[in-house]
Amino acid sequence: MPTFTTYDGTELAYRTRGEGEPLVCLAGGPMRDAAYLGDLGGLTAHRTLVLLDARGTGASAEPADPGTYRCDRQVGDVEALRAHLGLDRMDLLGHSAGGNLATLYAAAHPGRIRSLVLVTSAARALGVTSTDEEWDAAAEVFADRPWYPEARVALDATGPDTPLSRVCEVAAPFAYGRWDEAAREHAATSHRRTRWEAAGAYHGEGAYDPAATRRALAALAAPVLVLAGEHDPGPTPAKAAEAAALFPSAELAVQPGAGHHPWMDDPDAFARTVAAFLDPAVRTVTVDGVRLAHRVTGPEDAPPVVLVHGRGENSTTWAEVAADLAADHRVYALDLRGHGFSDRRPGGYGFDAFRDEIGGFLKALGLTGATVVAHSMGAAAAYLLARDEPGLVGRLVLEEPPVFFPLDPPRPAAERPEGPLGFDWEIVPATDAQLNDPDPDWRDRLASITAPTLILAGGPTSHVPQDRLSWLAARIPGARLATIDAGHLVHTARPDEFLSLVREFGL
Repeated sequence: MPTFTTYDGTELAYRTRGEGEPLVCLAGGPMRDAAYLGDLGGLTAHRTLVLLDARGTGASAEPADPGTYRCDRQVGDVEALRAHLGLDRMDLLGHSAGGNLATLYAAAHPGRIRSLVLVTSAARALGVTSTDEEWDAAAEVFADRPWYPEARVALDATGPDTPLSRVCEVAAPFAYGRWDEAAREHAATSHRRTRWEAAGAYHGEGAYDPAATRRALAALAAPVLVLAGEHDPGPTPAKAAEAAALFPSAELAVQPGAGHHPWMDDPDAFARTVAAFLDPAVRTVTVDGVRLAHRVTGPEDAPPVVLVHGRGENSTTWAEVAADLAADHRVYALDLRGHGFSDRRPGGYGFDAFRDEIGGFLKALGLTGATVVAHSMGAAAAYLLARDEPGLVGRLVLEEPPVFFPLDPPRPAAERPEGPLGFDWEIVPATDAQLNDPDPDWRDRLASITAPTLILAGGPTSHVPQDRLSWLAARIPGARLATIDAGHLVHTARPDEFLSLVREFGL
């Protein structure tokens, strides 16, 4: 493991995992070997995690002065690591007790923070705390779990004189959204890797001056993500929201069903949320309770264009098109629910759901009258929106949309490919069912579409029946139909010709 020497001569160790720009990670516990963070739910696919072993934990040396285990005395360790890594500004993540250290570092060195992520962090450094009564009330969410009665009795038997290690041991089931075998093993391993004699000093007297920290954070210009677990008794989502409000620029994300270790409860959801926040090109907006990621480029005062992908794709499919249009448009490339960095919503997929989502996105960002350029599944949802709410869409470009006639023969049940996917597979059977037996209303009232419309067909190599696109064009007033012999993925296979027709259309 690589090492460096911190301000008082103590040699500290860290490990790196993953690919991409570095994300410095501070472990909780307190005073726990950072190995328990693992790959943070697959965040290593997006970032190189720099996992610091705090002094006296893991492979890091014990300090000469045990008083330096106190949280505020470790701020210098984080600064020494930043300097060692050669980072002018860094992305910093703190979990649980490590979030207090991350907060103190941001207050002491606001100019060195590019972004700050606080994961289920009890914000003692900010003066946000929970009483035992609040913790107990929040823990009642687990009352129907089979392990609860025994764990509750054990927890109630603890008191002021109970060693911290024992308190953490009996409280472990309450720290996970699912107390399954993986959670039990994670908790047991984490317990063994904690420096308990140092843990008691971490929050020791003098570690925090909340009023001073809050004043210092006024100078923090970097964005902050406060991520809470829906079922975490400490901090609860309400306490996390209280902490988020104390930063100049913070957003709160609550991971559904998660406890104190959200990357264990739903790795994909955790990694998506954090990766989206850390990517400077990605923004999020919440529409009907769903966090939608999107990429924004182009001048702020330019005419808006919204790009909507097809099934199984995401906003990055538009990279070349977006780069061209951004010369004179404000371009918003959306990840629909279940795709890319946006939230998954099992049971909430379908063309009608995507229609409403595109409409909600336009309204949430004040994009009424925007041009909508959409592909395949996204294009079908877009023309349903333009039909049902014609005032929302200024211009409409539909690339290879399905037309809602029953498929003959119907599509058979699709088999999920092996390995990880960049989208929720449930989208496939949900939308296939609608294509096999569509709502007949979706073929009606197409004359209600008032937006100038360009329909782009992919020619005979496409799986979309081209005569159906002609049928669609004939029923949308003034619609123009053009063919680029590229198959179904016109905008990626023939981007220059695609852009030429779109520009000719008036963009």
